[in-house]
Amino acid sequence: MPRYRCKACRRTFNALTKTPLAKLRMKNKWAAQTEALIEGVSTAKAARRCGVHYTTAFRWRHRFLASLAGDKPKTLAGIVKGDEAFILEAFKGKRAGLPRRSRKPGGKSAKRGLSAEQIPILVARDRQGATTDAVLATLSRVSIAGALDGVVTPANELCCDGGTAIVAFARRARIPAHVLPMPGKPSPQAPDFHLNNVNAYHSRLKEWLRRFHGVATKNLPNYLGWRRTLEALGENATSAAMILGAIGLGPYQQATP
Repeated sequence: MPRYRCKACRRTFNALTKTPLAKLRMKNKWAAQTEALIEGVSTAKAARRCGVHYTTAFRWRHRFLASLAGDKPKTLAGIVKGDEAFILEAFKGKRAGLPRRSRKPGGKSAKRGLSAEQIPILVARDRQGATTDAVLATLSRVSIAGALDGVVTPANELCCDGGTAIVAFARRARIPAHVLPMPGKPSPQAPDFHLNNVNAYHSRLKEWLRRFHGVATKNLPNYLGWRRTLEALGENATSAAMILGAIGLGPYQQATP
């Protein structure tokens, strides 16, 4: 890999400097690692495919996902569908200091319905499929504003299910909001206003996450970025595209002028 020298400071650098892949070794195995990401295989299978130790495969996974976690569209266009999903809190991999009794990975909540064990995930999509998402600290207007401010604007029309927090965000941001009763299907009078788009994304996300038998909550943003990238790339998901995403040139960064 060629190195370059800055004429001003005389320091040398290459294409990976200050990226998550900087100083990562065994570049000849990166293609196998990205193919494992595209297929969504387990860490154990990725380790066997790449010929590396399990812990190395896990570390590589999150090095490759670090930049993708922040690869989101700057703005959404036209009609936007926004809704929350809930994923069970998990401390997978943590061996001490748990705030509760441990349970099997991918287990069930101790309480029925929504509770503090359920982590809110906000997803917003426009009609072209551009997607932004976020792990919310709390299901509140402030948390939603932190995720959607500037991304969804008064130029958009927001479809939601009438949740107090998202409606309060839309009202404060002066965004036209269309509250749709559950399950958010379109009506003959307004066929363009519905939640089918975002609800289908929730279903695909949860089904895809199931193969990992529980995801540590601290790593959830990386997994959201992973799924968001696969959806954005579609049939164009290749090793080269995934490596570009890993160094900060994901599908949404490339689309930004």
